[in-house]
Amino acid sequence: MAKINILDNQTIDKIAAGEVVERPASVIKELVENAIDSGADAITVEIKDGGISFIRVTDNGSGIEKSQIRNAFLRHATSKIESANDLTELVSLGFRGEALASIAAVAMVEAISKVPEDLTGVRYVIEGGTEKEMEEIGAPEGTTILVRNLFYNTLPRKKFLKSPQTEGSYVADLMEHLAMSHPQISFHFIINNHSRFHTSGNRDLKEIIYRIYGKEIAREVEEIHVEKEGVSIDGYLGKPLINRSNRNYEIFYINGRFIKSSLISKAVEDGYKEYLMQHKFPFCVLHFSIDTKRIDVNVHPTKMEVRIADGQEFYELVQEIIYQTLHKQEMIPETELPEPEVFESEILKPKVSEPKFTESEVILPEPFEKKRMELEQPTKTLPFSQTVNETAVYAAEEKKPTIKPEQMSLFDDKLLSAKAREQYEIIGQLFDTYWLISYQDKLLIIDQHAAHEKVKYERLMKQFREHTIVSQNLNPPVIITLNGREKECLMQYQHYFASFGFVIEEFGGNDYAISGVPMDLYGYQDAELFYELLDELSEETTSSKTPDSIQIKIATMACKAAVKGNMRLSRPEVEALLDELLSLDNPYNCPHGRPTIITMSKYELEKKFKRIVT
Repeated sequence: MAKINILDNQTIDKIAAGEVVERPASVIKELVENAIDSGADAITVEIKDGGISFIRVTDNGSGIEKSQIRNAFLRHATSKIESANDLTELVSLGFRGEALASIAAVAMVEAISKVPEDLTGVRYVIEGGTEKEMEEIGAPEGTTILVRNLFYNTLPRKKFLKSPQTEGSYVADLMEHLAMSHPQISFHFIINNHSRFHTSGNRDLKEIIYRIYGKEIAREVEEIHVEKEGVSIDGYLGKPLINRSNRNYEIFYINGRFIKSSLISKAVEDGYKEYLMQHKFPFCVLHFSIDTKRIDVNVHPTKMEVRIADGQEFYELVQEIIYQTLHKQEMIPETELPEPEVFESEILKPKVSEPKFTESEVILPEPFEKKRMELEQPTKTLPFSQTVNETAVYAAEEKKPTIKPEQMSLFDDKLLSAKAREQYEIIGQLFDTYWLISYQDKLLIIDQHAAHEKVKYERLMKQFREHTIVSQNLNPPVIITLNGREKECLMQYQHYFASFGFVIEEFGGNDYAISGVPMDLYGYQDAELFYELLDELSEETTSSKTPDSIQIKIATMACKAAVKGNMRLSRPEVEALLDELLSLDNPYNCPHGRPTIITMSKYELEKKFKRIVT
């Protein structure tokens, strides 16, 4: 029988550190959260070599008393809770009492702290979990923690760290999330003696979004502030124009804590469903305020995972809030014509054979050579470290006129409304696909397929909800053969197929006869849609509600039934389509997220024809 050993405290601390301290970003997360909990309104984080060799976190918070600083580095020593009962009412970011002990177990740590009521502070040095120095020292109010040579005494773990550049990128990502988590705190982040960003702490979340993601993103976000059923949501929702290909830009906070939640992601994405194409994800920064009794943050040492009580109700609430917020806005992209760098008249010239020259041999007339040289000049940008009033720059750029593609503001007059419809002037059809409409000082361009698809989809969804979808008979019926799994799925979801408009009857053995399919499928005469729907339903895990695949398939049916591009429509047909489109709650996107309509301003056209020179 193997001998059972009692591990010494140093070994225990190193093992425990593995759960809390994974890389430099883990260290900084714990130290900054402690600084936030201390009441600091200014926090500076400095790293070198990605945080592997040097980390310094300085705050102006309440500090640590001289008599308590040793206790701060003991395992399970914390000022945040006193008993297990406090776990249900947590308002602090930290509470486990493991961070400082874990960091000190695998690094060389120096802490300098002073409380407001003391004249002097204290300096405490601990390396590898062993106390080295403790002395009285002059210091400003607050706390500074220095961490050097991370994992110096656990070399196998140090080998698993990435390059300093990669580790530094993890820290930068963390600091951006921390800055957005508390807009009321001024964060200064320094990498290798260079200032990366410095927020003002003026509570303006949009300013922080501007500093981190740039003016293009900041321009295309809409503020959200909703309180409903004990949940408060504040932050910014990105317009569909700035969608992303992954979920990295879905940023969520619960009670000031940055978290990852598949439940919230699902709710937000479903709220955006009508506005985004498949496999695209929204940009959003959302702060949730929830009663601490409804959430459990004691799930994982990183505290990035949370459990939410009444998850289904919470999902439906968030999904509805996001949908209603987006629904109030007019989601019509406005386009621009980019300035070409060559003569536009070239496209009108007849093609003739000309000698070919290399770029260096081409001599342009003087005005155009001058313009070319100006275009080739490198763009000047302001470094973050430059001592300028960045808030003033941010505010000024927000006021400048812009012609970039952007979606209409909530406060603009709605282009797609019965009132606006009275002023529409239908110009005609372009490329047998797009309809051009003049309205005030704008040109509206409507994609007839996307618009008709949206109308069909909403009509089918209404029929589905009201159980009034009409079937069309198939003569002769389509005979299909199902295996055991498919038969079981058909029996389980037979009411869904019936509500779709399918008429399916047993035909003997494993065969079934499809004698009716949803109407308006324009000659749809096979079992392809049935099999697609059957396959997706067989993968669904819940049957209490209509599966998501129902809406997907209704969108597919609408797409099959819609008029296509390159099909000529008459003016009365377009007017009827336009009238029905305007009657919808959301006429701006087809079921797959593509826009039904875009606009171009008179200003943009006049600028293009040089009537306006900027």
